[in-house]
Amino acid sequence: MADERLSKLAKLLVNYSTGIKKDDIVFICADEVATSWVIEVAKEAIKLGAHVEYRLESEEVSEVKLKYANEEQLKQGNLIYETLLQKADVWLTAWGGRNTRSLSKVDPQKIKLSQQGSSKWKSIYSQRCGDGSLRWCGTQYPTYSDAQEASMSISEYEDFVYEAGLLDKDDPIKEWKRISKEQERWIKYLNTKSDLHIVSDDTDIRVGIKGRKWINCDGKENFPDGEIFTSPIENDINGYIKFSFPGIFMGKQIEGIKLEVKDGKIIKASAEKGEELLKELLETDKGSKFFGEVAIGTNYGIKEFTSNMLFDEKIGGTIHMAIGDSMPEAGGKNKSSLHWDMLCDMRSNGKIYADGEIFYENGKFLDEILEKYNL
Repeated sequence: MADERLSKLAKLLVNYSTGIKKDDIVFICADEVATSWVIEVAKEAIKLGAHVEYRLESEEVSEVKLKYANEEQLKQGNLIYETLLQKADVWLTAWGGRNTRSLSKVDPQKIKLSQQGSSKWKSIYSQRCGDGSLRWCGTQYPTYSDAQEASMSISEYEDFVYEAGLLDKDDPIKEWKRISKEQERWIKYLNTKSDLHIVSDDTDIRVGIKGRKWINCDGKENFPDGEIFTSPIENDINGYIKFSFPGIFMGKQIEGIKLEVKDGKIIKASAEKGEELLKELLETDKGSKFFGEVAIGTNYGIKEFTSNMLFDEKIGGTIHMAIGDSMPEAGGKNKSSLHWDMLCDMRSNGKIYADGEIFYENGKFLDEILEKYNL
């Protein structure tokens, strides 16, 4: 029998996050370990009259491909994703596998080539999400391996995952609608601004946002959610930033990342651990040395780092920036096969200014700013 919270998650993803309706083509994919999630989501979508296609991934096959494929094979692309993402109305994804470190010994150059091979389907995804023709939402299925990464038992991790999504509440959809309204007030404020100035420990960076649209992340694309973001002006970022927590990429940790930026381009990059992979990723393509996102985490129910960016980037009291592909829906123009989020803790000595006005300090929004503007 499925966990009641898993059933609630499936209903929320189908009815609230993606609004599936009769005759929609729905593509569902997850690792084989998350088969029970695929079943619950497929059941809810089929009951509404949708046409369901699904794919179960395999960590073992992915590892074999990366280890033994040559350059031509790695850059071939993924015909299944390219085909289905052109046809689907909805794409639902669950992350989680048996081994978060299954690719830790893979040559970074092969990871880079694999990213280049993904560029075609990622471009289709980015374009269709941007123009609204594809509704997408990704979520986490609680697995033993992810529980281990978070230093939790499986039952503790299940509680963490489901409570972060408010699935322990009687009516999770009602709760997310309330959060959406609260975040929309800050969206209205930031949509009038031209410049962010982010200051924290070993961080002093200015980010141009004039004319860009802020997005309210209220459970419609990532779940659990809790952030507001935009795509910055590509050539209008200057300064330096040190990311407080490890950057996680395909199971590999890169620690102590520090970036120096001039006119939007990363001109210097260092890391205390994993610097080789960091520099390989920055050379992925022409867009991978530029930023595609700047965001503020708003989910104060997520308090600890778990080495899972789905949750970590939402931690209330943090900001994150992503190198690579930007979001067309926010006005972003940077193109890359890479989109990689890195996290900066703002809860001690952190400040954010918008056009010179402080609106965020020590990990908290300053509500008096909203009152000032009657928002």
